[in-house]
Amino acid sequence: MRIFDPHVHMTSRTTDDYERMYAAGVRAVVEPAFWLGQPRTNVGSFIDYFDALLGWEPYRAAQYGIRHHCTLALNPKEANDPRCAGVLDELPRYLLKDSVVAVGEVGYDSMTPEEDRVFEAQLALAEEHGLPVLVHTPHRDKAAGTRRTLDVVKGLDPGTVLVDHLNELTVGMVHEAGCWMGFSIYPDTKMDPERMVAILKEYGTERMIVNSAADWGRSDVLKTREVGEAMLAAGFTDDDVDQVLWRNPVAFYGQSGRLSLDDVESGGDYEGNTILRGTR
Repeated sequence: MRIFDPHVHMTSRTTDDYERMYAAGVRAVVEPAFWLGQPRTNVGSFIDYFDALLGWEPYRAAQYGIRHHCTLALNPKEANDPRCAGVLDELPRYLLKDSVVAVGEVGYDSMTPEEDRVFEAQLALAEEHGLPVLVHTPHRDKAAGTRRTLDVVKGLDPGTVLVDHLNELTVGMVHEAGCWMGFSIYPDTKMDPERMVAILKEYGTERMIVNSAADWGRSDVLKTREVGEAMLAAGFTDDDVDQVLWRNPVAFYGQSGRLSLDDVESGGDYEGNTILRGTR
């Protein structure tokens, strides 16, 4: 089983996680820029963070046989902080970098007027740079936030928009809009493998993106693997699993023209918690 985790915050994870991911079949990841938990107080802290996503983190991933790309943006939560407004002026030079495969995470946190302004400004940057867009839907008032999101992006080609953190209440409207549908699989919150399988049975595997969204909170980098196993147990084929866990994220991020996976190994058999040595 080969796995592409299209949304995982590896900056928050240890090298043990990279080893576990490789053993589970993960061969590629996309790391979206996000809120680090502690409010950033100046633009320079974003610059250092972006530089790490472009330099240090791809190097660290490569030591464990995993290809690393990223998406960059001023995230919705910090869009409300005037100290961070200057990030929008810095983004254009970063969006030219080879390993940046989308603009994101953009979207809503509290659905404020400032979030509207920053969201629309970054959609314009995505169009200017020919990049797809990764959209974060809010944790609160998710249905309302998703509807508002779809109103904002309706001028874009829906095939270039991935609306993430969906659930049973929001998937239908995004499916109807023609955008890509993203689902974060968590131990306690968001979605779980069984609920994800139920959605795949109802809506099919086209335009479906499954991620772990693992970060500094309680999360699990192997939740993508669990979805694949749950799909097989529910009667989906190996090809169905490959579409959801590999070909779909490749198709979405491949629109950037920057996805580099030519020499990435295929996923091997899962060996539980056994760490595969000698792969560096």
